[in-house]
Amino acid sequence: MSINLRRPEEIKKIAAASRAVAKTLDYLEGHVRVGITTKELNALGEEYIKTLGGRAAFKGLYGFPDAVCISVNEVIIHGIPSGYKLKDGDMVGLDIGVEIDGWYGDAARTIGVGKINKDDESIINCSYDTLMNAIDIIKEGMRFKELSAYIEGFIIKRGFVPLRGYCGHGIGKRPHEDPEILNYLEGKANQGFKIHNGMVFCIEPMICHTNGKAKVLEDGWAVVSEDGMRGSHWEHTVAIIDKKAKILSIDEEF
Repeated sequence: MSINLRRPEEIKKIAAASRAVAKTLDYLEGHVRVGITTKELNALGEEYIKTLGGRAAFKGLYGFPDAVCISVNEVIIHGIPSGYKLKDGDMVGLDIGVEIDGWYGDAARTIGVGKINKDDESIINCSYDTLMNAIDIIKEGMRFKELSAYIEGFIIKRGFVPLRGYCGHGIGKRPHEDPEILNYLEGKANQGFKIHNGMVFCIEPMICHTNGKAKVLEDGWAVVSEDGMRGSHWEHTVAIIDKKAKILSIDEEF
């Protein structure tokens, strides 16, 4: 495994793509409403990315058919946009990748449609809080396995479990690079690669209620938990700068 260390000018380019992701997520969140189809949201997202000078990085990636992964209710990740009309009380996950000038950004969020119940609110908050707290504790010299152990512990303390078999990842000249960043610990936390200045990667907690074992649906993409319950997913692209993690996938100038 080879983990790239990016120069400041390279991180700026990743930040530009990541900012476009954040702006697109904000734009789509403003269009999430009862009655809109996920296919309509996808089209809005793809066109908006073009206005920002970017390309929808997920379209065609590994054969994925659309620009935005849109995951509704029990689908935690990799949902394919369709004619499904969002309903009051639904949960919808939006996962977007953008490429600008050969550099990539990636982020995701899960939001409620209309009024959602307390269980759904809790699992959405768990994925968001897990992500933000994980970013906050990152420091240079920490091992990636320590980060994975922290993420898993945080999720379990909230009463949920991480989705297994899927992970965060490095990003830069390709949408997915080394390292793989699990949301649970495999092996020992004091082993493996350390985090260093110049690394850029995506952290993305994916949360299930009771069973973290993943099941892929018949379309070959949509991932659900074997417990059949609703899940959630949040993601940011971060860069290690001055020995700590800085979020790139926000709508701010880098």
